[in-house]
Amino acid sequence: MATAPGSERVSGWRTALPASVRPYTEPAPLAALFLGISSGFPYAMIGATLTTRLKQDGIDKSTITAFTLVFLAYNFKFLWAWIMDGVRLPVLGRLGQRVSWMLVAGAAVIAAVVNLALVDPAASIGSVVTAAILVGIAGASFDIVIDAYRIEILEPRQLGVGSGMSQYGWRIGSAGAGALALVVAARGGWEAAYLACAALALPAMLTALVYGEPERHRDPAQKKGVARTIEAIWKPFVEFFQRQGALLVLLFILVHKIGDTLANLTFRLLFDDLKFTNDEIALYDVGVGFWAYLIGIFVGGILYAQLGMKRSVLVSLVLMAVSNFSFAALATAGHSNLGMAGAIGFENFASGIGGVTVVAYFSALTDLRFTASQYALISAAASIVGRFLTGTTAGALIDSFGYFNFYLLTTAAAVPGIVLFWWMMRIGLVDSSIGSAGKAGSGDVRADHPDEELGNRK
Repeated sequence: MATAPGSERVSGWRTALPASVRPYTEPAPLAALFLGISSGFPYAMIGATLTTRLKQDGIDKSTITAFTLVFLAYNFKFLWAWIMDGVRLPVLGRLGQRVSWMLVAGAAVIAAVVNLALVDPAASIGSVVTAAILVGIAGASFDIVIDAYRIEILEPRQLGVGSGMSQYGWRIGSAGAGALALVVAARGGWEAAYLACAALALPAMLTALVYGEPERHRDPAQKKGVARTIEAIWKPFVEFFQRQGALLVLLFILVHKIGDTLANLTFRLLFDDLKFTNDEIALYDVGVGFWAYLIGIFVGGILYAQLGMKRSVLVSLVLMAVSNFSFAALATAGHSNLGMAGAIGFENFASGIGGVTVVAYFSALTDLRFTASQYALISAAASIVGRFLTGTTAGALIDSFGYFNFYLLTTAAAVPGIVLFWWMMRIGLVDSSIGSAGKAGSGDVRADHPDEELGNRK
């Protein structure tokens, strides 16, 4: 059983570090970094990387954007998340509930990515669809375990830091996979590129083996009988929706990222139509974007610590909305390396801030008895509307209105989420909706500063 990081005393080389840096060196946030690496790479395999691969194979825009529907596997992962919460695996289950499922889900991701590497889009687009769906399902299952593991090893005071480290890892995994795939594909073909990226599932698997099973907040039980199985499926959701303002919280989760998702999943189409080369995309989209995202995460950590969770979330929502407009400007400027660097840099900076604040908020919404199931619902709902709209309308909207008007539309689509969260803050629903993950242990996310604690915690 892992020792709670929050109870550790600062000693050794960590005493020489600035106080603001020490939380990042605790075992749990460091573990979150490696978990994030493995969480990010499957997204790249069926996202921007697959978009570039299909575009270069001559597939039309409407078909390419339809592939974003593959991400719906992530949006429906709550349907089977209860299995990872309560079903004990034979043999491997001796390693612990989270560790055993981490190994199984990681192995499934590796197998699915290898399968996607071996299909030829030019020969059979249907085979690519099947392979991409398998990657989506395996990646979504991997995410269920990774998210539950991360939340269960972090205390309330660590949610901001841990979310930041997880986002650092996610960007390393997604950007690293994207850059590696582009570079390898240019020299050895797309098959070799996907095979090389499959190894990025290993960091989370090895972290689980080294760090060990986190403290369990709900004992897994063997499911016996239909009644107990039904209870295991529905009880986590019943608990969530019994909270005050739960439906408004869910509405915010559904709408807050519509504009951001619509924009992000079409960037590679814009870059290709503006005649950027693979090397330019790798340098600016992956290179500049990578560092801008890391800076954004650092700034997000500062905002979270100084403003508290609620106000920092509101600031990040505004910045993410404004960042979409920068791509409308790039579409007008045309092939401009400086323009691409600026647009990509600002978008990733804003997303980095949101990656700390919003992820910390969503993590704090979970009940520690139902971590996997509830966070799967929350994270799935966070982008389902945007992904559905992207897969069904984005390509046609771009063809009909052009890139400039399309990105103006994505900016406007972000406004309802900003207004709703501001109103929830005003009437106290943000605080009343927080689950035990944001209150139990050291710190309280409802406080003005994450290290502070409020009374009546449970």
